[in-house]
Amino acid sequence: MKNEKYDRQISLLCPVCGNSRLEHDELTNEVKCVSCGKTTNYDQLTEDNGESIDLAVNEVTQEVKKDLEKHFDDMIRKAFKGNKNIRIK
Repeated sequence: MKNEKYDRQISLLCPVCGNSRLEHDELTNEVKCVSCGKTTNYDQLTEDNGESIDLAVNEVTQEVKKDLEKHFDDMIRKAFKGNKNIRIK
């Protein structure tokens, strides 16, 4: 399976105005909204955006599950291909 297929980028949004233009200071770990000026730390920002993050994680989880089921089905069909005593539907 190709792992790049499951890569996602999630835009974190300001909890006050919903803007996605944020400045991150790596030294202090603070994030400032360019639009409204709200300052918060990165951990709080990810917590505030938890619902969006959870939705993306669930989406990727479902894709991986579906692809794994197909992969295992294909493996089983290939393993028993040509066997007259076993039929797979």
